[in-house]
Amino acid sequence: MEQTPARSESHPASTRLDSYVDRYAARTAGMTASEIRALFAVASRPEVVSLAGGMPNISGLPLDLVGSVISDLVADHGTTALQYGSGQGDPVLREQICDVMRLEGIEAHPDDVVVTVGSQQAVDLVTRIFCDPGDVVLCEAPSYVGALGVFKSFQADVVHVEMDADGLVPEALRQAITAVKAAGKTIKFLYTIPNFHNPAGVTLTAERRPEILAICREHDILVLEDNPYGLLGFEGEPMRALRADEAEGVIYLGSFSKTFSPGIRVGWALAPHAVREKLVLAQESATLCPPSFSQMAVSAYLTAHDWQGQIKQMREMYRERRDAMMQALDDFMPAACSWNTPDGGFFVWVTLPPGIDAKAMLPRAVTARVAYVPGTAFFADGYGSSSMRLSFCFPTPERIREGVRRLAGVLDDEMELRATFGAGAPVHGLEARSGYDAPSTDLS
Repeated sequence: MEQTPARSESHPASTRLDSYVDRYAARTAGMTASEIRALFAVASRPEVVSLAGGMPNISGLPLDLVGSVISDLVADHGTTALQYGSGQGDPVLREQICDVMRLEGIEAHPDDVVVTVGSQQAVDLVTRIFCDPGDVVLCEAPSYVGALGVFKSFQADVVHVEMDADGLVPEALRQAITAVKAAGKTIKFLYTIPNFHNPAGVTLTAERRPEILAICREHDILVLEDNPYGLLGFEGEPMRALRADEAEGVIYLGSFSKTFSPGIRVGWALAPHAVREKLVLAQESATLCPPSFSQMAVSAYLTAHDWQGQIKQMREMYRERRDAMMQALDDFMPAACSWNTPDGGFFVWVTLPPGIDAKAMLPRAVTARVAYVPGTAFFADGYGSSSMRLSFCFPTPERIREGVRRLAGVLDDEMELRATFGAGAPVHGLEARSGYDAPSTDLS
């Protein structure tokens, strides 16, 4: 029997890997691990209450209906569903997407919709066609970690713009634009999540929306409106989208990941006509076409099911979990902590007492069987160490309460350590006890 040759001592694996590193494109330097992905293996353990990931709770989906819809799809349209499709996306689904966006005041034509593999791919495609190395993308502070990773991978410079309880601050946007232009740099677009922000949980008020659009119009800055949570508000009707009032200056991104299934991976971009053409070309170069099967499955679900009623049920479920989170924070967290009360979506942004570092504390929290995401994950400039994002979308209300109780206990211990030892408080129970290998936070 032929033996596998022994690995040569003169050419160890590390040497071969080093030679590949030298061949990588410069843009790969911007590809760093997401802190949320790095947490996944630990947070998914059954004994750990995960307040970290933003996984939609799909337990309320009518899985029998979904199964029947998919079975019929294969039986009746399998030769189409399992075949290549259009680079722009299925025409029927694009019409249905226009119906979905109409709930937020958007009147659009299916020809201006490009279906993508989740809205994450839409962020990637838009950045690909607009950003050269060194171009500037304006982002809220904090901002979605997945988008920050995309911008960095294309060697764009992220400039953060202040938010408060009412969302993006108009005057801060003006100041950021002035500073970037004074530095001789080019702003390609403003990336914003106006509704139930990830990670901050705040919503851009109706009063500020026209002002933000006017500022961007004045300075000829494109707006990239990312809106995966817009239909998941807890009070009243959906907010009017920015795109509803600015057709030419806004690219709108939507997704079925939060209102149907993240596993289907279907999102979309609504873009001005000229941009639409470039997006289709970028889509074709990246994937040839978005998966026909996933698109037709979503289309069949929208046709066969009361999807608006399903979203209403989801809103009630997430509202219950939000309320459980708010009550637990009130009952257990130290008085020196502060947080917002989100009106929808999945997330709460918590600010810690002075001197407490959320990332440094995370291994202790995992040892105590609770997980969260440190605020540093959501900044491109290293800020956010005094904050954390808590997610209430997936755990049951009982698990949420237990998770916050555990987290509060860790915070109490941390504050006691700081009071005793100051900034040099000992760190123990890291990899050996928690199994958590702290990820890099080099997001500069």
